[in-house]
Amino acid sequence: MTKYNSEFKLKTVEAVLNDGRTTGEVSSRYGVNKADVQKWVAAYQAHGFVGIEKQRVSYSGKIKQSVIEDIRENGLSMRQTAAKYNLGNHTIVSNWERIYLEEGVQGLYVERRGQRIRTKEGQSPKLSKEKEDDLIAENQRLRMEVEYLKKLNALVQERERLERNIKRK
Repeated sequence: MTKYNSEFKLKTVEAVLNDGRTTGEVSSRYGVNKADVQKWVAAYQAHGFVGIEKQRVSYSGKIKQSVIEDIRENGLSMRQTAAKYNLGNHTIVSNWERIYLEEGVQGLYVERRGQRIRTKEGQSPKLSKEKEDDLIAENQRLRMEVEYLKKLNALVQERERLERNIKRK
């Protein structure tokens, strides 16, 4: 993913707003994704130069909650919401909404930054033998269930085919 500095973003925004070019023309001319140009223009229009500056911000659970409530109350899209609150990317909002739907409001207050625990060279930590055995057994049960359902589906389709043939005669 290419990173663009604030001056470059400003140049593309000004080409759209001041020079009367379309976002498509500007994206072609500067070799930038059209959606990025649209996002920068919207952020600039809503927040000025601050809207297009690179930011590293941590958001509190209260802010996340108010953003999600705003989406739900006003029917805003993820992009509109990101522009309104000057969030760097609409995927941030999508992630917050997913957390909200999966875990409820309290999930928005959980700190999720940092790296996952790793052991050697990118390996995940070892599972206990009991947990590993449980997962293997569950995997085997699920495979058997899938095979059963496939066979059942084949039998149902065969039966329907036979019934159609009988009705035709």
